[in-house]
Formats: sequence, C-alpha cells, structure tokens
Amino acid sequence: MACTISAEEIKRVKGLGFLNNKGTDLFNGRVITVNGKITAAQAKVIAEAAEKFGNGDVEFTTRLTVEVRGIHFDNIEPFREYIAREGLQTGGTGSVVRPVVSCKGTTCQYGLYDTFALSEKIHERFYLGYRTVKLPHKFKIATGGCPNNCVKPDLNDLGIVGQLVPNFDEDMCNGCKKCKIEKTCPMKAATVEDGVLEINKDVCNNCGRCIGQCPFDAIEEGTPGYKIYIGGRWGKKVAQGQPLSKIFTSEEEVLDVVEKAILLFREQGKTGERFADTIARIGFEEVEKQLLSNEILERKQEILDAKLHLAGGASC
Repeated sequence: MACTISAEEIKRVKGLGFLNNKGTDLFNGRVITVNGKITAAQAKVIAEAAEKFGNGDVEFTTRLTVEVRGIHFDNIEPFREYIAREGLQTGGTGSVVRPVVSCKGTTCQYGLYDTFALSEKIHERFYLGYRTVKLPHKFKIATGGCPNNCVKPDLNDLGIVGQLVPNFDEDMCNGCKKCKIEKTCPMKAATVEDGVLEINKDVCNNCGRCIGQCPFDAIEEGTPGYKIYIGGRWGKKVAQGQPLSKIFTSEEEVLDVVEKAILLFREQGKTGERFADTIARIGFEEVEKQLLSNEILERKQEILDAKLHLAGGASC
C-alpha cells in the first residue's frame, strides 16, 4: 500500500501525536499517560479504540506513553474523540516539553519521596502548561525515587533523584569492629578508621540505606532532599547529565529549577540543539549559576513571548 497522505498533513497530525507507518495511510496514535499511570477504565477504552479504529495492537513507549497501531488517517479524529470520554488525549511529539517519566518510588521500598505526586505536578505545570511553548528541541524530564536510577534521570534533559542525607552523630559512634553501617553501605562510602566511623561524602550517594542501622543510634535520621541532573541525553550521541551542586530540600525549589531550565533552554538554546549541547556551549558553571538564581524567572514573560524556534529541531 502506498501512502496517499500529503507531507503537510503527515506533519500536522504528527503534532497531534500520530506517527505515520511508513509507506501507508496508517498511523500510530500516541496516548498520553500521567507518569505511566492509567485507570482500569482508561485501559478499557484504549483497548476498545485499538479494536475499533486500529489493528488491535497496543504498544508502550520508553516514555511510558501508549501507542495504538494501524489507525487509518480518516479515523484519527474519531479515535481522539473516543478516548476523550475517559479523559485521555494524544500528543507527546515535537520540540516541546515531553511527557514526564516517573519510577514507582511512591510505593517502592527504596523510594525516598512521592514520585507520582511530583511528576503529576510537573505534568500539569510544564507538559500541559507549557504545551504551546516552542523549544530548540524536545525536553525530557524524569523523576527517580532514589539513586537506583531505574528511570535513568541522569540521561534525561533534566532528571530528579531522591536523596536521604545521613545525619551522622559522631558522639554516638562506638567504633565497633564489625560496624553495621559499614556492612550496610552499598557504595562502600562508610568505613571505620581509628575507632570512628567515617563517611566519604564524595562516594556516598545519599541512598538512605544506612539510616537506623546503627545499634547505638549514630545515624538515626536523615535529611530528605532531591538531586537534580541537567543535560542528559540518550540516543546516537549519549550525554551523561551533570548534577547541580546543591541538594534541594523542597518540592517548590525543584519545580522552580525545572521552570528555569526550560526558560533558559528556550532563550539561550539554538534551534536544533538539545539541552546537553546548550550546556556544553555556554558552560556548565554558567548554566548552574543561572539555575540557582532567580534572575531568569524575572524575565519569564519576556522569554515566553519571544518569537523563537518556530520550526523546532525534533523529528519525532
């Protein structure tokens, strides 16, 4: 079957979340989830829509969206109307903020914060709230509950990792020859030296596994927080994200940094380059300086109103 749809129409519906099946008039319809969660009713309506308008197959993307295969061009609008009855919409393409990916930190035994709650706030504020804001390229965000990095936060344009910084009370340490903290630490950051526990902060990743493990209460509590990585990217040219030097202790701080990063990328990024390239060109120290100050937020409306990136660099 040869494709009879014009290039202009293919581009238009791609903006709605429909990706052409090469050489045909069929499309994959990308259904947005909020951090990978859907209700049973939403799962049911997706299944019904796949049978009614597609070829019956449903796929899951690496960004935790759902794609229904084999939707004919003529069925795109009926498909969208059908899934809308359960509050679902299509999208997730273009040079904009992409759907947020979250791990299961809310329920996982290792999760250090409510990843679903934070990712839902990011979804509302930046995926939906910034959906018309054109960027130099796609901008991906991931929220990870702990340093296990299951959703690869450091390989996203911006990644958030839960932290639990151990509060070590040296006066309570007995310098045990068989230190339970030393044995528990998966990073081998804790060692007993000269009869006192030492924690190498350059090695410790604040996973929180040591909290409450000492029988003499030397590490009874930890300070919860968030580490933010910027400039990650996977693909043909992989870039490892770099962490900001500060451990953030409030959700609002984190949300503000996310917004500042998006605004910086829009204002100072060149059309077609990823955030990693913008950081490499400007310099990590300069980018971090801007993200840790509020100056860029003072110019928020000016940046949003600027006629920039009218033709973005994302191809999918």
